[in-house]
Amino acid sequence: MANGMKKTLGKKIRMAKKRRQSRNMPTWIVLRTKRKIRESPHSRRHWKSSKLKAG
Repeated sequence: MANGMKKTLGKKIRMAKKRRQSRNMPTWIVLRTKRKIRESPHSRRHWKSSKLKAG
């Protein structure tokens, strides 16, 4: 049995959203703002060190 089958659809959607938010800032935005904006407003999250409140 795969792990994805144990999750409800709502939880999978919330986890996918958090994964998208955890991506790096696009390079062209960093260059356009002359490095004033370097990180996403949704801070980078490591899977092992900080946990989600995904329910």
